[in-house]
Formats: sequence, C-alpha cells, structure tokens
Amino acid sequence: MHKASNMKKFASFRYLILFMGLVLIACQSTAQEALTVFLVRHAEKVDHSKDPDLSPEGYLRAEALAYILSDAEIEGVHSTNYIRTRETASPVADYFKLETELYNPMDLPALARKLKSQGGRHLVVGHSNTTPAMVEFLGGEAGPPVADEWEYDRLYILTITQEGVQTLRLRYGKPSSSLPSKIKASSLLVPQTTGSALKSLQTLGLSARP
Repeated sequence: MHKASNMKKFASFRYLILFMGLVLIACQSTAQEALTVFLVRHAEKVDHSKDPDLSPEGYLRAEALAYILSDAEIEGVHSTNYIRTRETASPVADYFKLETELYNPMDLPALARKLKSQGGRHLVVGHSNTTPAMVEFLGGEAGPPVADEWEYDRLYILTITQEGVQTLRLRYGKPSSSLPSKIKASSLLVPQTTGSALKSLQTLGLSARP
C-alpha cells in the first residue's frame, strides 16, 4: 500500500519535473526567437563599375551607420560578397569586434531562416533591390522601392517577436541628394548652432543658419 503510494508520488514528481523542463525550454525558445534586424543598402559607391569601392561620401555614411548603431548591441553582421557592401558593414563589425558573415543575395530565404533561428540583433547590408526584398522575407513592410540612383540613407529596423513583426523606416547619415517632397531643405538647418553641435552638423554634411 505504502509502496504503491510512494510510486504514485514519484511518478507525480517526475511529471512535475518534466513539465517544468518543458516550460523552461519554451521560455528559452521564445527568448531566442526575439529578433531585431537593421537593414541598409550599401553606401555611395565611387563609380558604376562591376564591383566598385565606396566613394568618400560612402565611407562617411558607413562610419555614420556605426555611430548610430554603437549602442545597439549588434551580435551579427551580414553582407553580400561585394566590395561596397563589405565596406559599408566593416565599421560596425569592427566596432563590435565581429566577423562579417557573407550571404548569398540569390537565396534571401536562407538568410531569413538563419536570423529567425538565431534571434538577437543583426545588421544586414545589401543592395537597392535585395534590401526591401529581405525585409519582406522577414515578414516586414518594405514600403516604396529604393531609388537606385540616389537613395542611400534608408534604414529599416525590424522587431520580430511571437506577437508579430514591427517595421520602422528611418534615415541616417547625410540626407540623400533627393529629399522626400514633404521635407524642406531649410528644416535641416539648425539656428544658432555653435561648438560641438556645429562640428557634428559639419561632420554630417549639414550647415547651420548664420
């Protein structure tokens, strides 16, 4: 009688341990699936050759990207195997002491699956056509096509959780040569700017009102 009772208690205890283990695994899986991805097109290139370097403006934009992501705790940097994309990714990878991982732009679903399985925070550098496509493969909203000739300042931030995907589109670095029609160039000028703030504006390629 006591032996049967002890067996039942032991079985109940084993089920409790098993249940707690499954709960723990589920919690860990949820945490691993939480994913933030920053996506950009490569910065300005020096010319229209097959595999060009970045231009001086492009190098400045790559540095600006590293600056704005300096507090983002990036865990992975991903780039296509082109000079302009690798050079755009390089300052971020260097800052976080990471190796840039190369991906195949012809197989974006593979990268999407990899990022979702890893979770964490990642930078993905691509091209004017692959970057919006990658956003969509991750479940985000790409918005209008990237203007191939001049648009280098679009930054996507995708937050992917169990609840769904949130897409945020921002601009970074020096504004592209063609601004959205609703933004006036004068709105980028800051009145009475001096000292370090003025130096920061000059670094970004902006000017302050006299």
